[in-house]
Amino acid sequence: MAKPLAANQPTAVPAFRRLVRRVRARWDAPVAGYLFISPWLIGFFILTLWPMIQSLYFSFTDYSLLEKPNWIGLDNFRDLFRDRFFYNSLKVTFLYVLTSVPLRLAAALFIAMLLAKNIRGMSFYRTLVYLPSLIGGSLAVAVLWRNIFGVDGFVNAVAGWFGIAPKNWIGLPETALGTLVLLSVWQFGSAMIIFLAGLKQIPKELYEASSVDGANKFRQFFHVTLPMLSPVMLFNLVMGVIGSFQMFTSAFIITEGGPINSTEVYALYLYDKAFANLEMGYASALAWILLVIVALATTINFVASKYWVFYETEGGGGR
Repeated sequence: MAKPLAANQPTAVPAFRRLVRRVRARWDAPVAGYLFISPWLIGFFILTLWPMIQSLYFSFTDYSLLEKPNWIGLDNFRDLFRDRFFYNSLKVTFLYVLTSVPLRLAAALFIAMLLAKNIRGMSFYRTLVYLPSLIGGSLAVAVLWRNIFGVDGFVNAVAGWFGIAPKNWIGLPETALGTLVLLSVWQFGSAMIIFLAGLKQIPKELYEASSVDGANKFRQFFHVTLPMLSPVMLFNLVMGVIGSFQMFTSAFIITEGGPINSTEVYALYLYDKAFANLEMGYASALAWILLVIVALATTINFVASKYWVFYETEGGGGR
């Protein structure tokens, strides 16, 4: 019985070596690619994936940062859905998203169409218009915005020229959230740049053909510009919704969630629970609820896009 095994052994070794060579040849190129992106991979696993795993674990615990986590199962989620401040933060956040995102997209598209014209010095104007988006997320701009809408701020000074009494725009529940929405609309630069790139890709022949058919500028906008820009609009819409759900800096610096919790957006409420009340387990549960909400909103946008997004390669018709 030993001789047949010995006879087969020389053929088994070359077969194994051929297999090793095939596997090595198959992975030579991918390994090089992984080496090039290894800095990003290391950052992703250490700074994103691992904290997410920890957050998921903490969401099932009672954890205060000062003591060891105590496993409590689904209690955080049960308490969360009985928390009236949780529902208030959801209401404020959805109101902010539903107002700021459409207004920002409309402003970005309007300015992009103006900047798409070929006139002298347009590069300078584009840079000037994009500048607010470069500094819009900074603390200095938030402080400046708070002063602009203060009682002695610029807005009331201009209103005084027309005999309008000064108003504490940030201190009133009915106007405080509006100031944050205006700040978001003012930061339209990123969406504007993407719209501008999309406008440059629309063939001029489409406008020429539509004008021959008797279409005016108004009809060209709705029947040529918007359909051709619909994939770009979808991208800006998805990114705008995701960013708006995570809005924090403006509410934290300008209004601090007030007055009467009228601007306590979801991210600010999460921050208060985590670092003001040291309820890290509860805050982790809030974070995962936010992840689910953002994922659902993104899914809804993609599912609904088949009814209004035009892809030229698929024959149009919103498909």
